[in-house]
Amino acid sequence: MRFVKDPCGIICLIITYIMVIYADYVVMRWIILQTMQANIWAPLHVVSFNTVVFLLAMSHLKAVLSDPGCVPLPANRLDFSDMHTVGKSTGNGNSSNEWTVCTRCETYRPPRAHHCRICKRCIRRMDHHCPWINNCVGERNQKYFLQFLVYVGVLAIYSAALVVGSFIYPCEGCNSENIEGQTRLLHCVILLIESALFGLFVLAIMVDQMHAILYDETAIEQAQQKGSHRPNRRKFYLLADVFGRGHPACWLLPCTNFNSSSSALRYYDTPLLSHEV
Repeated sequence: MRFVKDPCGIICLIITYIMVIYADYVVMRWIILQTMQANIWAPLHVVSFNTVVFLLAMSHLKAVLSDPGCVPLPANRLDFSDMHTVGKSTGNGNSSNEWTVCTRCETYRPPRAHHCRICKRCIRRMDHHCPWINNCVGERNQKYFLQFLVYVGVLAIYSAALVVGSFIYPCEGCNSENIEGQTRLLHCVILLIESALFGLFVLAIMVDQMHAILYDETAIEQAQQKGSHRPNRRKFYLLADVFGRGHPACWLLPCTNFNSSSSALRYYDTPLLSHEV
C-alpha cells in the first residue's frame, strides 16, 4: 500500500468524495424519501444506488493505494560510466523494447517504463499521473482506474435518471412554492449539473483509456508517436492483460482475484481462446 503526498492530488481526492457523498445524500434524502415513499421500487433503488457507490469507492481506493508498478530501486548506486541500453531495437525506429537507464532513480528500467516527477519513481507501462486518484495509472492499477471511471459514469447516469424521473412523476405533497420544495428543487438541479459534467468528463477519459488498451499505446507513447507496442496481439488479450486472466464477467469487480478463479482457467482452456495470433 502506498500514498502519494501531493497537495493537488489530495485536494482532488477530497473533491471526489464530497461529490459522491453529496450525490448519495440528494438521491436518498430528496428524491427517494420525498418522491418514492409509497413506491415499491424505493428499496430497490436504495440498494442499487448504494451498491454502485460502494463499488466506486472500492475501485477508487484500490487505484489510489495500489502500487501502479514502481520499478524497484537498486541497493547500490549505478556506475554511470557504464551507462547503456540493454536489448535490441524493433527495427522500425521504435525503442519501446529496450531497457533504459533512469538518471533520477539511478536504476535500469524495463521497456515502457517512465519516470513520474510527482511520484518520483519509474512506473511500468505508465500511462499518466492522474490527480483524481493521486497516483500514476500504470501496469498494476489501470484496471482499478477503469473500474472507477465506469462506476462514476454509471452513478452519473443513475443520478440523472432519478432526478428526471422525480420531475416527470413528482410526489403529491411536493410543492415548489414552500421552502422544502424549493430546497429539493435546488439540490436536484445541482445534482443534475454535477452528473452531466462528471459523466461527460469520465466518458472522455474512458474512451481515451480504452483506445490506449486496445491499440496497446499509452498516452506517453502516443505523445512520442511510437505506435502500437504489439500491433498483432488480439484485442481480447490486450484487455485481459489489464483486467486479469479471469472471466470477463468478473472484470468489473474490484475485490476479485482474477488469476485464481478455477472457472476462469476453464474459460481460457476453450479452443476458441486458447490460440493466440
